[in-house]
Amino acid sequence: MSLSDIDRILLQRCIDGAPRAWQDFVERFLGLVIHVANHTAESRGLTLDESTRDDLVAEVFLVLLASDRGVLRRFRRDSSLATYLTVIARRVIARRLHQDGFRTRLSVTGAEPATTEPTERIENREEVERLMSRLDPEESSVVRMYHLEGMSYQEISQAIGLSENSIGPMLSRARQKMREGA
Repeated sequence: MSLSDIDRILLQRCIDGAPRAWQDFVERFLGLVIHVANHTAESRGLTLDESTRDDLVAEVFLVLLASDRGVLRRFRRDSSLATYLTVIARRVIARRLHQDGFRTRLSVTGAEPATTEPTERIENREEVERLMSRLDPEESSVVRMYHLEGMSYQEISQAIGLSENSIGPMLSRARQKMREGA
């Protein structure tokens, strides 16, 4: 799905700093970000209280505003704005949920995510491990950090000592190898 005219105009108004544009943006996408927060926590077997969820949602919107709306300015407009925001929100929230001090505020449900049976998780894990074994160790590490740990290109770059610009191409090559092995 491509960028709709409504979202294109709203995005441009936000980037330009038009009056009331940010409020309109938040009103339009608040429900989406709340859903992503709940889903991201649930998929990790965590339950968010309302205050914690609100903190996570606020953090997502702060990231969108940071550096003169840099994340919004970098949107390439080749997908829907909702899809782009979902990816950004999931990464911000996943990163935050992995922080030790933050996890102590959450309650663990003790159950596996509702959509996955334990035997299915084992099979999926074995399949993922099989596919990742086709990758060289560096590619495997980058895939793990990006997709499973929710790290940004910058964080991965710092962790493994590669330039930030080489992370995307490496992920693309790794995904292609994994697709070919499926």
